[in-house]
Amino acid sequence: MNQYFLLIACLQLWSLITPVNPASTWGPLIFIFAVSASKEAWDDYNRYLSDKKANEKEVWVVRQGIKKHIQAQDIHVGNIVWLRENDEVPCDLVLIGTSDPQGLCYVETAALDGETDLKTRIIPSACMGIYFELLHKIKARFLWRNETKLGMSRGIPEPKLTAMDAMIDKLTGAIFVFQIVVVMVLGIAGNVWKDTEARKQWYVLYPDEGPWYELLVIPLRFELLCSIMIPISIKVSLDLVKSLYAKFIDWDFEMIDQETGIPSHATNTAISEDLGQVEYILTDKTGTLTENRMIFRRCCISGIFYGNETDVELLNAVSGGSPDVVRFLTVMAVCNTVIPVKSKTGAILYKAQSQDEDALVNAAARLHMVFVNKNANILEIRFNGSVIHYEVLETLEFTSDRKRMSVVVKDCQNGKIILLSKGADEAILPHAYAGQQTRTFIEAVDQYAQLGLRTLCLAWRELKEDEYQEWSLMFKEASSTLVDREWRIAEVCQRLEHDLEVLGVTAIEDRLQDGVPETIETLRKAGINFWMLTGDKQNTAIQIALSCNFISPEPKGQLLLIDGKTEDEVFRSLERVLLTMRITSSEPKDVAFVVDGWALEIALKHYRKAFTELAILSRTAICCRVTPSQKAQLVELLKSCDYRTLAIGDGGNDVRMIQQADIGVGISGREGLQAARAADYSIGRVSGTSLFNSVSLMAYNVFYTSVPVLVSVLDKDLSEGTVMQHPQILFYCQAGRLLNPSTFAGWFGRSLFHAIVVFLITIHAYAYEKSEMEELSMVALSGCIWLQAFVVALETNSFTIIQHLAIWGNLVAFYVINLIFSGIPSSGMYTIMFRLCRQPSYWITMFLIVAAGMGPVLALKYFRYTYRPSKINTLQQAERMGGPILSLGNIEPQSRAIEKEVSPLSITQPKNRNPVYEPLLSDSPNSTRRSFGPGTPFDFFQSQSRLSSSYSRNCKDN
Repeated sequence: MNQYFLLIACLQLWSLITPVNPASTWGPLIFIFAVSASKEAWDDYNRYLSDKKANEKEVWVVRQGIKKHIQAQDIHVGNIVWLRENDEVPCDLVLIGTSDPQGLCYVETAALDGETDLKTRIIPSACMGIYFELLHKIKARFLWRNETKLGMSRGIPEPKLTAMDAMIDKLTGAIFVFQIVVVMVLGIAGNVWKDTEARKQWYVLYPDEGPWYELLVIPLRFELLCSIMIPISIKVSLDLVKSLYAKFIDWDFEMIDQETGIPSHATNTAISEDLGQVEYILTDKTGTLTENRMIFRRCCISGIFYGNETDVELLNAVSGGSPDVVRFLTVMAVCNTVIPVKSKTGAILYKAQSQDEDALVNAAARLHMVFVNKNANILEIRFNGSVIHYEVLETLEFTSDRKRMSVVVKDCQNGKIILLSKGADEAILPHAYAGQQTRTFIEAVDQYAQLGLRTLCLAWRELKEDEYQEWSLMFKEASSTLVDREWRIAEVCQRLEHDLEVLGVTAIEDRLQDGVPETIETLRKAGINFWMLTGDKQNTAIQIALSCNFISPEPKGQLLLIDGKTEDEVFRSLERVLLTMRITSSEPKDVAFVVDGWALEIALKHYRKAFTELAILSRTAICCRVTPSQKAQLVELLKSCDYRTLAIGDGGNDVRMIQQADIGVGISGREGLQAARAADYSIGRVSGTSLFNSVSLMAYNVFYTSVPVLVSVLDKDLSEGTVMQHPQILFYCQAGRLLNPSTFAGWFGRSLFHAIVVFLITIHAYAYEKSEMEELSMVALSGCIWLQAFVVALETNSFTIIQHLAIWGNLVAFYVINLIFSGIPSSGMYTIMFRLCRQPSYWITMFLIVAAGMGPVLALKYFRYTYRPSKINTLQQAERMGGPILSLGNIEPQSRAIEKEVSPLSITQPKNRNPVYEPLLSDSPNSTRRSFGPGTPFDFFQSQSRLSSSYSRNCKDN
């Protein structure tokens, strides 16, 4: 659009063809560019202030053996930075030493990835010399490249184009095509008239032979005359309106976190209107749907099920010194990287690397197994009045591949060396010693997962001295290697973590955030599809989805499973799910599917078309054990189907997903800073002239057409309460019924009708008067302004004082401005407005223009409101009458047919198969239904085991 206006402005510099003063276009264009540039400059200035504040923070550095206080921006590569506890790390640093005897330090990376858990950093003594020797190489590497894991995984954010922007671009193109057709017709007619009639007129002074470009003069003049079809103010109006909507989000008191007092913030001011057109919400689970505050709820020890730390039976077992319970609590208190810190009041607080560890250590403390102190490698544990000391020999850190962590400790009382382990059930139970019965633990994991709890299995093994010594040498060698270090360490850890004695299972609750179930239910009624993308295990994700109304319980709902470890298994599973989806597409059932990361990787790589069809048919999906890269791929998949997507996350793992979506939402605060940041306008040759003078054109383009539009941001077609009671009304936005080619055609037709009305009435009213061209143009312009005021007033649903001032004040300002210019001799409008306002015919003409222009519009609007009201009209009438609306009936989104490019899989329906009802996860070939006695927690959850949704959508071939 800007390029179009720039072209028009440049053409107006050609004096041969321009019918108006170039200032009529250059003035508004410069103003618009100035406004857009000012907006960007303001954003840049705020970023500059934020950077300046960070860069001017004072830090200590050591230069030539002397500590100096400098600003962070003065740090250079090669400087030694001196940090104390709770200091902010000012730049990329390599750890070369700490005050801890073991070379340990703990870093919180919330400012980078939103994670508040402490990260352990260690500088092995064997590598100290290596770090200093490579310092000059590190200097060069850090100067030219930033290859951190966070930086490489973040990617380059793509520019986002809203649905309205895309539609306006298309409509602007349509107007331009229409404009070109008009120009060609008028240009040809003008050239024909010039060659047949104009040359006969002596006053035109056309030469017998003109320049080679003479045929282009008339078409180009008509192009400049018709250029006003695309209002130059539309760009600045849209930018300002979007910015105002973004500010409304910032100022909304209903969107302030009551606990922290942090308000919402619209980082990207260019996509506000897309919030009303979202069709898919893709959300993380932990910290987004849940609070990310872990609470120890239940446990199973040696086959016995206990409640939380207030359970009487568990407390009795602890006080009685049950060996199994004591070992279980020992693993909870010792197998971690937690640091105990004493507060000023003497209470012990724990700094943990993960919320799960914090929950386990605190729960153990409440069960009298208190982690009191850590002095170098010596841990002090207090249990039932006695003090126990353990020496930490080695720590086998948790990795996403191993899915477990272990510590090797020595009991300082008896000298025994013990391996303590905790991790996911699939990482611990397969490594149990031969002969141990793990069936009870498997059932405990399943039962806790059905309750939506996070589970960990705890185990230990006593080591022989020579076994440990032999293994320790291999572990130290692997830890000091510089080639394939992580792989070598994992291999060595595998040699020790076997023949474990499984002690039990812990169950931790991550509570749902307040209002999540009600919010999701309302959004689902509004026709928004939900996908949950989480790294949690399948059963836990399913039960969280059930508890927060993410998926519907049976008999209304149906949940299907896509699983498999090979291409063939995934293909067969995908076949079954797609068949069921197609069968139930005409049934009143909500069908959802669940897929894990392994099967998802195969499906996206080898069966992308089939999975795309599945994504179109399903309104709800649960993707568990997925990676950040897979989250971003799923967002890209839905966007390729022309769906408006909104991604919600709260940490560094969600950044790529947020950046990829049309709208990214970061849950801010210390746990989501990275997501919030990620969470982005000659006289003789004249054969035609402009009806309006340059000043009027400029004022109309910039002022008269923009002010009433800007205040429309205050308009409400429906109140918030009505929308919350009837959220399905959002279908109108999603289906494109409010902004589409047909509604644009209606407005375009209305504008042509009004243009004809203004032109014909003005010409006929002043054709036989001895009127100047300037008088005629002012009458026509006045008619446009009057019609504009009544059109805006008619389309306004809720008036405020500001809107009245903008609409009617705009009309008054028109007369004030033109009366002022009419008093200036050099303005080209001298005395015109004074003469017109004294003529009764002028005011009669205005009345006729308004009556003829608005009469048919009012009649059509009355007919539609009375005989064919939309659902929005129905709710508006209810608001005015003050009566309730019990039902709006069905409001279905416009279905999008699947294109032929997405060819369905060839599937034949098996015999004796129920076409509608499927048991929970029954599509898995290995799944079985386990029965539990009455009164167990499964009674409730089995009643919620089927889920469903489907309606046909249009998708591009990916």
